[in-house]
Amino acid sequence: MLLHPNNISAYKIMSKDFIKIHEDTCSNDIKDILTQNIDKEVLVLDDNNNLIDILTMKDFNILNNKNVSYKSIKKSRKIISVTPNHTLLECRDIMLNENIGHLPVLENNQIVGVIRQGHIRDFLYMGIERTHAILKYILTNIQEAICAIDDKGVVILWNKKSEKLYGISASEIMGKYLKDYFPNAIDVKLLETKKTIRNVYHSPREDYHIIISASPIMVNGKFAGIVSTDKDITEIKKMQTELEEANDLLEFLQREVDKYSNTNFGEVIGTSKSIQEKIQLSKQVAKTNASILIIGESGTGKEVFAKAIHDYSGVKGYFVPVNCGAIPTELFESEFFGYEEGAFTGAKKSGKKGLFELANNGTIFLDEIGDLPLFMQAKLLRVLQEKEIKRVGSEKITKVNVRVISATNKNLKEMVEKGEFREDLYYRINIIEMELPPLRNRKEDIVLLLNHFLKKTASENNIMLPHIDNDVIDLLEKYNWDGNIRELKNTVEHMVVLCRDNTLTKELLPHYIKEQLTNKKKIDMQYNTLDLREAVENLEITLIKEALKKSGGSKTKAAKLLNIPRTTLHSKIIQYNGVDI
Repeated sequence: MLLHPNNISAYKIMSKDFIKIHEDTCSNDIKDILTQNIDKEVLVLDDNNNLIDILTMKDFNILNNKNVSYKSIKKSRKIISVTPNHTLLECRDIMLNENIGHLPVLENNQIVGVIRQGHIRDFLYMGIERTHAILKYILTNIQEAICAIDDKGVVILWNKKSEKLYGISASEIMGKYLKDYFPNAIDVKLLETKKTIRNVYHSPREDYHIIISASPIMVNGKFAGIVSTDKDITEIKKMQTELEEANDLLEFLQREVDKYSNTNFGEVIGTSKSIQEKIQLSKQVAKTNASILIIGESGTGKEVFAKAIHDYSGVKGYFVPVNCGAIPTELFESEFFGYEEGAFTGAKKSGKKGLFELANNGTIFLDEIGDLPLFMQAKLLRVLQEKEIKRVGSEKITKVNVRVISATNKNLKEMVEKGEFREDLYYRINIIEMELPPLRNRKEDIVLLLNHFLKKTASENNIMLPHIDNDVIDLLEKYNWDGNIRELKNTVEHMVVLCRDNTLTKELLPHYIKEQLTNKKKIDMQYNTLDLREAVENLEITLIKEALKKSGGSKTKAAKLLNIPRTTLHSKIIQYNGVDI
C-alpha cells in the first residue's frame, strides 16, 4: 500500500522542539533569541499558557530599541492553528492560503507542537523517493522484458528480464541507440507514428519471437520516448495497474513539491511594500504574452524576477537567460538564431540551435539589452513581429513562440533620443515596464535577505549556521548598499568564510563598509549645525583632505580634482591652518 499524504496526521509530522516565552519577556531578550535561533519560531504565551503570538526573524524590526516587554509592543493579529487530527494536506492548504511558514498544533487550547514548511516538504520528498524505490522494485522483479527509449531512440531502461532474454547487459546497451542492436525494432518505428500497439507478434532479431506491447511516453503532454514490454495479456493488466498507481502518486507528489516551492514567488525575497507591489504586478502579467522590460540598478535582482515570472506563467518551455553584453558582435546572429552545418569555418557538423529555438514555448531573458548592437536590434525586432527565425546558412523559416523579458540598468529612452537604440524596438519590448527598487529603499527586507543568504552560504560550505550579533544587523541596515542585493550576498559570503567562532561580529564586515559607515558618522557630526559659514568650512576641509589623500599629497593634482586654481587651494590650506591630513 502506497503511503498517501491524506493518511498522515499533523501529530505524526509536527515538531515538539520549539521555543516558548512569556508575554512579559523584554524585547532585547526576544531579539537575542531570534538571532540565535534563526530557523525557529518563538511562541508567546500569556499567564494561562494560551498562545497569543508567533515571532520569527520577519518580526525583528517590530521589536524597537527600547528594552520593554513584548506586552507593550505586541501587534494584534490572528493566530492560525490546527489540531493533531488535521491531515498533512489540510495543513499544507492552510499554510499556502494564509501565506505562513509556521503552523502551531493545539490540543485543548494548549500548544503541543509546531509544523514548519520543512516538515511538509521533507514528507513529500520522502514520498517521491519511496515511489521511485517501488518503481525500481517492480521493474527489476517483473517477469517480462521491459525496454524504454527516449525521443532520439537511445535506450534509457533495460531491466533484468531484458538482459536474460536478449543476452545483452544493461551497462552495455543503455545510452546506445536501440537500432544499432535491433535494426527492425518496433520501438524505433513507433518514434515516427507515436501510436500504441498491444500484443503484436514480432521478431526483433533472428531466432527471437516475442509478443510485444508498446506505448509512447508523454511527460506533461510532451512526447519523451517509447516504452515496450514482452509479456502475455494477463501480466499486462497487473503491471499496468501497479505502474499507473505508482506513477499517479509520483506526479501528485511532484506537483505538491512544485506548488510548495513556488509559494514565495520563486526566489524573490521581501515583505516591503515596494517589493510586494512588484510581485503583484509580476503575477498579474505573468499569465499574459506581453513583453516586459525590467529596469533598475545593477544587483537589484532583475534576473530573479524574470525567472519567477517565467515559472509563475506555467509555460512548458525553458527559461533561457542571455547576457547581451557578453556576446561578441560577430557571434550575435549565430548565437541568437543558430546555424546550419557548414555555415562558416568552425561550425559544428550537425549545426546548432539558437537561443530563440531553445526558448521556444518558453521565455528568453535578454539581460543588458541596452548593449545590443543596432544591426541586431533590427533582427530582434523582426523576430518579435514575425515570430519566426532563420538559421545562419539556411533558407528554412522556423516559427517560434517565445515570451521576451528584457532588462537593463541604462536609460533606454535617452539612448533612443541619441539614436543608440531603435525606437520601434523600445516600444515593442516595453509593453509592461517594471522598475525594481534599490536595496537602500527597502531596508526592511535586509534581515530577510541576510537570513536567506546566511543559510544558503552555510549549506554550500557545509558549515554550521552561525549566530549574528545584533550590532551587525544594525550596521547592515545603516549601510547604503550601492551594489544592492548582489553586494549584500557577497558580504554575507565574506563574513561566513572568515567566521571562526560561529558568530558573525562587526569586525568581520568588509573594510570598505566599515570605512563608509565611519565617514558617514563623521559627516553627520560635522554638519550637525545650522551655521552656514561653519558648515561650508567643514565641507571645504573634508573635500580638500580627500583630494590631497587621493593625489598622494600633490597640491597640483589635488587642485585639478577640486576644479580650482592651485593658488586658491594654497590659500585655503593656509586659511584652515594647514589642513591636517
